[in-house]
Amino acid sequence: MTPTPSRGAADPDLVVVGSGLGGLCAAALAARHGLEVLVLEAHDQPGGAAHGFQRRGFHFESGPSLWSGLGRWPSGNPLAQVLRAVGESVPVATYQEWGLLLPEGQLTVGVGLEPFLAVVRELRGAAAAEEWTAFMAWLQPYCEAARALPLLALRPGLGLAATLGRQGLGLLGQAGRLAALGGAFGPMARRHLRDPFLLHWVDLLCFLISGLPMDQTSAAAMATLFGEWFEPGACLDYPIGGSPAVVAALVRALERQGGALRTRSPVAEVLVERNRAVGVRLADGRRIGARRGVIANVSPWSLPELLPESATPARWRRRQADTPACRSFLHWHLALRGDDLQHLPIHHVWVGDWRRGIDAERNMAVLSMPSLLDPSLAPPGHQVLHGYTPANEPWDLWRDLERGSPAYAALKAERCSLFHRVLAPLIPDWRERVVLELQGTPLTHRHYLRMPQGSYGPAWPADARPFPGGGTPIDGLVLCGAGTFPGIGVPPVAVSGAMAAHRFVPARQQRQLLEEIGLAVP
Repeated sequence: MTPTPSRGAADPDLVVVGSGLGGLCAAALAARHGLEVLVLEAHDQPGGAAHGFQRRGFHFESGPSLWSGLGRWPSGNPLAQVLRAVGESVPVATYQEWGLLLPEGQLTVGVGLEPFLAVVRELRGAAAAEEWTAFMAWLQPYCEAARALPLLALRPGLGLAATLGRQGLGLLGQAGRLAALGGAFGPMARRHLRDPFLLHWVDLLCFLISGLPMDQTSAAAMATLFGEWFEPGACLDYPIGGSPAVVAALVRALERQGGALRTRSPVAEVLVERNRAVGVRLADGRRIGARRGVIANVSPWSLPELLPESATPARWRRRQADTPACRSFLHWHLALRGDDLQHLPIHHVWVGDWRRGIDAERNMAVLSMPSLLDPSLAPPGHQVLHGYTPANEPWDLWRDLERGSPAYAALKAERCSLFHRVLAPLIPDWRERVVLELQGTPLTHRHYLRMPQGSYGPAWPADARPFPGGGTPIDGLVLCGAGTFPGIGVPPVAVSGAMAAHRFVPARQQRQLLEEIGLAVP
C-alpha cells in the first residue's frame, strides 16, 4: 500500500474514510475520473466485512460467501460494473449446486428454474411446482425492469435524465414496475404463493440477502437476484482468492490511477469549516485536508462521533442514533484435513425450524468450503470452512463481556457449538480432521469492523421507509456503504460507492464512462 498520496504532500481532492467495498468502489471510480483520492482505514488491511486473514498457511475470509454476476459481461451486478469501469476483473470459478439442511431433509438444489422445480416436485408435488412456475412468469417483467436500469447511472438531482439521456426515456414504459420495486418483496410473494415451503424459501433467500425477513426486504434487490439465479444457464461465482481478491482488484485500480490507501489510520474527526467538510483529523492528531470533500464509509451510529456537534442539526443526529440495527453474527473458521470431500457442495444452508421464523435466534446457519473450488486457499490435502449465523445473534448476551475473559470463552464455546451440530451430518468425523478452529462473536465484529453492537448493519425495513441517501447536512460530506441507499449486501454497497463518487463528477463524465463500458448508448 502506498503510504502517501502519489502527487506529493498536497492535499488530495477526496478523502475516503473506511475501506469497505462501498468505500473502495467510491475511491476507485473517483480516481478513474481523475480525482486524487486518499483512503484511510483503521484496520491493518482493507475490505471491511470482505477482508480475509491467514493462519498457518490457511486463507480464511469473514465476509460474503454467495457471489454471482462477476464472471460474465454484460452483467447486472453493480460490483462487476464498477470493476469493468475501473479496468479490473477477478477470475472466478463457477458452480451450479448448493446444499440445504432443512426441516424437510438434506437436499441439493441447482441454480436455475428447472433444478429448483425438481426439488419442489419431490417435496411438495406438481401443484406447488406449477405455483412457483406461475410466480416466476409473473415476476419476470419485474426482473427485466430491474435489469434495464443500469445502477451505475444513478445520481442525485437530475438522476437518469442527465446520465442516460434519450436512453432513459425507454425506462418510462417500466415506470410502474420500477415503482413497485421500491417497496418490500413479501407482499409480492404472498400475492402469488400459497404453498408453505415456497413462502419459507423466499423468506430464506431474503434473509440471506438483507438480514431481514421478506416482508421487510427490498423488492428491487430480490427481483435482481431472481433475475440472475433463475434465468437459463444461471450459475454462481466464487472469486479465485475469495473476497480479498475483489478487495485487491479495487485497491489496484485506485493505486494505478494515482490514488493511495493508508491502513492503521483511524480517523477521529471530519474537519468542518463554514459548513463544509475540508479534511480529517487522525487519531494521532495529524490533519489531512481534502480539496473537494470527504466520503465516509462508516456506520450511521459512528458517523456523529466524527462530526462537531455544532455542525449538524440535533434532529439529524437523533435520526442517525435511532437507526434500527440488524443483529450480529457468530463465525466459525475451520482448517481440516479433507482430500476426500470433493463430493460436497461448496455451500450448505441450515434451517432449524420454519415455525420459529427465519430470523429467530440461531435458527439459520451457513457453511461454506470455498477451497473445494479454489485449492490455493489451503495446503494440499486440506480444506478451509467458514460457518456463520446470518444476522440472528443477539447483542444482549455479549454486551457486558470482555474479549479474552473466561466468561467470554465459555459463552463463545457454548454458542458456537451450533456449528458442530450442523456440520456433523455432512462430515461425521470432522473433529478428527481439525487442524485449526477459530470462533468469532459480536464482540469480534465490533472490534475489527468498528460496528456498534457487532451489527450486520442498518435494518431499515423496505415496507416502512427506504434506506437514506448519501447526502448529509454538511457540504462536501457524502456517505456510502450498508447504511445508505440501496442498503445491505455486496451489490447495494457497490451502488452506494458509485453514487458517492459521482457526486463529485459532472454528469457528462459519468455518462461518458457508461458509454465506454456499454451501459449507455452513445
